[in-house]
Amino acid sequence: MAPASSSPAAAQKLFPFKGSVRRTEAPRRPSLPARKYKSMAEIMATAKYVVIERADYSDARCVQCGSGEGDDELLLCDKCDRGFHMSCLRPIVVRIPIGTWLCPSCSGQRRGRSLSQTKIIDFFGIQKRRGGIGKCTCAQEVNGCNSIYYGRKRRRKSASLVLHKKKRRLVPFTPTEDPVRRLKQMGSLATALTALHMEFTDELTYMPGMAPRSANQAKFENGGMQVLSKEDIETLEHCRAMSRRGEGPPLIVAFDSFEGYTVEADGLIKDMTFIAEYIGDVDYIKNREHDDCDSMMTLLLANDPSKSLVICPDKRGNIARFINGINNHTLDGKKKQNLKCVRYNVNGECRVLLVATRDIAKGERLYYDYNGYEHEYPTHHFV
Repeated sequence: MAPASSSPAAAQKLFPFKGSVRRTEAPRRPSLPARKYKSMAEIMATAKYVVIERADYSDARCVQCGSGEGDDELLLCDKCDRGFHMSCLRPIVVRIPIGTWLCPSCSGQRRGRSLSQTKIIDFFGIQKRRGGIGKCTCAQEVNGCNSIYYGRKRRRKSASLVLHKKKRRLVPFTPTEDPVRRLKQMGSLATALTALHMEFTDELTYMPGMAPRSANQAKFENGGMQVLSKEDIETLEHCRAMSRRGEGPPLIVAFDSFEGYTVEADGLIKDMTFIAEYIGDVDYIKNREHDDCDSMMTLLLANDPSKSLVICPDKRGNIARFINGINNHTLDGKKKQNLKCVRYNVNGECRVLLVATRDIAKGERLYYDYNGYEHEYPTHHFV
């Protein structure tokens, strides 16, 4: 077989081709945009943290006061590892938290935004009327909302030589007449509840896995419980009806960097005025022995301790959640008290009511004795 010719003339004979010859180039990759990298601060703010234990914490100090003393009350943030005294934090941390704890900077808690009128009405489930929230609809508006009670006809009683101590009755609160101002009051409460990831409710709630409603019976109280009179029950129901219409007591929730959320009077409040019922999830005390919630309230102290109940407003509650307690270890703390917290037997069930103990001026903050009866809760750190 003759060898293949390598000359160009021979190649043209074997493979005739007409046209230009050009070298094939490899395909080019499309140019990618330059990658933008996040800063370390942005990464640390969103990244999942890991607790890294140090070998020695003897040099740990409080960021606020700079002192390393009182290590039994020094909390270490599980993200930045900085130390904070429980009494230096605002609001003050009364109990050592259970589980992971983050400092105010790392927790990223933001104060809620203001809400529109529609959102406020939906948030509280207010009974809607034509024209939205209007003027106060209480009877005899000219003389105020309480006139319906003061205008009752009383029977004349025969004279008696025996003097009886006059029993003080509850007074219904007087809502603010200005609908715009009432909307601002409700908006402040909705903002505070939203910031704490809470739902609003004006009723004691009984959740699965907690105490059932059948457990809340005043007859189980050790030593008995004072019964709310028929007249006071009518006052309580009247106030609840007003609240459902969006006509609450003249209160506004404000945030204080020193005390946290507080409640201020947004109008004059008379002595013995019903302020609010303490509301939340009802549970057995035995289930909450290791709970770090700082707002639990005693509901029932039963003869059998296993049947004692508490109110836990950590997930559901009302404005009572933000009314602060006094430091009942100091004279100045006791002077601030203008409310009392009383447990009543209301139609056979235990209820906790907050009532004014004196006239409260507009702008004055509301305080009550958190312990009430037991004097077991540590209030020496309260401001």
